[in-house]
Amino acid sequence: MVAAFSTRQVVVALYTAAVAFFTYACIFAYRKAFTVATFEGQSFWGIKYQTLLILSQGLGYMASKFYGIKFISELKRLGRWKTSAVLIGAAWLCLLLFAIVPAPWGMLCLFGNGFMLGFMWGIIFSYAEGRRATDFIGAAMAVSFVFAGGFSRSVAVWLRDSWQVGEQWLGFATGLVFALPLVIFMYLLERVPHPDADDIMERNVRLPMTREDRQRFLRSFGGGVVAVVVTYLFLTIMRDLRDNFMANMWNELGYGQKPAIFTKTETITSVIVLAIMSLLVVIRKNIRALQLIHWVIVAGFLIAGISSALFLTGFIPGVLWMQLAGLGLYMGYIPFNCIYFERLIAAFKIAGNVGFLIYIADAWGYLGSMSVMLVKEMAGLQLTWTQFYPTSVVIFSGIGVLTTIFSLIYFNRKAY
Repeated sequence: MVAAFSTRQVVVALYTAAVAFFTYACIFAYRKAFTVATFEGQSFWGIKYQTLLILSQGLGYMASKFYGIKFISELKRLGRWKTSAVLIGAAWLCLLLFAIVPAPWGMLCLFGNGFMLGFMWGIIFSYAEGRRATDFIGAAMAVSFVFAGGFSRSVAVWLRDSWQVGEQWLGFATGLVFALPLVIFMYLLERVPHPDADDIMERNVRLPMTREDRQRFLRSFGGGVVAVVVTYLFLTIMRDLRDNFMANMWNELGYGQKPAIFTKTETITSVIVLAIMSLLVVIRKNIRALQLIHWVIVAGFLIAGISSALFLTGFIPGVLWMQLAGLGLYMGYIPFNCIYFERLIAAFKIAGNVGFLIYIADAWGYLGSMSVMLVKEMAGLQLTWTQFYPTSVVIFSGIGVLTTIFSLIYFNRKAY
């Protein structure tokens, strides 16, 4: 029988959660700040330059996820900070090159930026996994990109409007603002204690995975993994489109000149999602927690889908729709990035790590996201983002509910 949390374990959990939150929030500034630049009037091959840049970065990010299935699953504890420093430094250098080179060559720079940053989630999460408090720590880390997505854009808009920083330089300049805080938080992250004996007893020791380990897992749980990947694919599409084109949607809704709207709405979403996810830490039985997570994801799909339908039919205003759609999709998206796979490994006593599973899901999720953006542009759909996006959310939410319920039934049968 595992004892209750000691004072030291509570302190370690709070410390790790805070440091992981701020570390990834700083990292996120190197990825999303440039999206406040719309590059009006610039297009190539019949596609807006802003969309080409987002696609290029997304393709780089996707490529890192496919390679990360191997790289992150085999990651060892020693030298993680050095790997992080090289990756983030290279990503920032790509933003500098983007500011210098003429269009459309900036696409190559953002591809490199996305590729480098795509490994960082797995590296940072490796400090948090395998603990009895991982649900709380992971939730804090995961909502960091909800908060950071809004906050980093607010900083970028402030640099643009108050300091007249040009659109090409916004990504690099925002990275400069976050450089020193990132160094501090990376140092503090390296000081996080390893999981203790109680953590290992309840959540299993986490180990690098060989190719044979990965194949063995997929043979045992292949059907469930397919259902999870399909579910996560639709969540990633919804989340990524909202995140990348949030500035466009707020412009269409009449809030483009109010930079605080990004931080205000995303902070509210962050707090609510953090509260929901953190409550799972009190559920000690791993299979029971895994079952409950499925229902949280279903609820998220329903909130996102129903609110989008109400917005399309004129029953709710745009601001409320953006808030509810964001809340719903992050209720579904965040568990896969911090809790779902953590509890799956613990419930079935799997010898491995969370990074392997996260990167399988992420790789296919970003492939789906990139595909939808390309279809919208190349098919010539004459829809604004506030028409195209909520319509997509309604469709994807319906499919997501079905695949989540299938996954729940699959893993229940495996457990019992």
